[in-house]
Amino acid sequence: MVSPLRIAQIAPVIYPTPPRGTGGTERVVSDLTEALMAMGHDVTLIAPSDSVTTARHLSAHPSLSALEAYHGPVAPGVPAALEAAQLGLLAQHLTEFDIVHCHGEFAHAAVLGDRIGRSLTTVHWRLDELDRKLFFHSFPELPVAAISQAQARDLPRANRAGVVHHGIPADRFVAGPGGEGVVFIGRMTDQKRPDVAIRVARAAGRPIRLAGGIDVGNPRYFEERVAPLLGDDAIHVGEVDDRAKQALLGEAAALLFPIDWPEPFGLVMIEAMACGTPVIAWDRGSVREVVEPGVTGFIVKTEEEAVAALAKIDTIDRARVRARFEERFTATRMAEDYVTLYRQRIALASGAGA
Repeated sequence: MVSPLRIAQIAPVIYPTPPRGTGGTERVVSDLTEALMAMGHDVTLIAPSDSVTTARHLSAHPSLSALEAYHGPVAPGVPAALEAAQLGLLAQHLTEFDIVHCHGEFAHAAVLGDRIGRSLTTVHWRLDELDRKLFFHSFPELPVAAISQAQARDLPRANRAGVVHHGIPADRFVAGPGGEGVVFIGRMTDQKRPDVAIRVARAAGRPIRLAGGIDVGNPRYFEERVAPLLGDDAIHVGEVDDRAKQALLGEAAALLFPIDWPEPFGLVMIEAMACGTPVIAWDRGSVREVVEPGVTGFIVKTEEEAVAALAKIDTIDRARVRARFEERFTATRMAEDYVTLYRQRIALASGAGA
């Protein structure tokens, strides 16, 4: 019998784990932690004090979002102070774990010291920017798990430890009946392009509902590019929780995913699939790894192709979409894949005498 592992999951400090609303990374960390617990592993979650988990929970502070809710806007240095306190906590307990899985960037690599071989890092963002390049150049021995093959291509070969696609609990969403309208779920940003989603839906003669918060860093995008397109057939409903997301996705003919950046993994695509809803996604980032053309949706490159895809969306079997989600994108599968990588790292570190 294979013995359970002692695993530390290190969450970001911005939101609690799981998040109350915004916070895709924290949601993934929570789902992974709970799936590992269900498998019988000894898991410690190091995360802000307002987090909720069935695992052992170590915390040095509340989340940044909780502090801002209480104090208002905080000084720019506060996030770094919170991260330093959390990593100090990790340093105190470092030898208690067989493997440490960090879901953040940069500072943790310096804390791991000679335990770096018994670690795994997942970066939940693009890897082709200068700060990441500098980081990986400084820590070529840091094992990193990419969340898609597309993301892995930007990872230095020395750091590559494998690829694990995200997953969500199989029972979070259920297959819905579909409908005539379509849906867009995501931040109101030029990377996500809700304005494109509206134009495609309108050209196809289908109503659209859009869910997601307005980008605080660039509110003009929503004001100038999205708001003028809204109307009776294009309604923005704001941010939504899982219950509202179930209704939006389950009652939609399709999810439109018109991204304009190399998104490492679009979690909303598998949330749609969990509801039996096919995805029409633009051919960028991880899309080719998630969407199976003609089975779980269609991959397009232009608005015209998206309109044509919507015209044949009824050829997609919604039950098959849900089945493919269960086969490929559950939290249990994600946890199993990570455990395989954990054991590989432990074996390599043991062989090296670490």
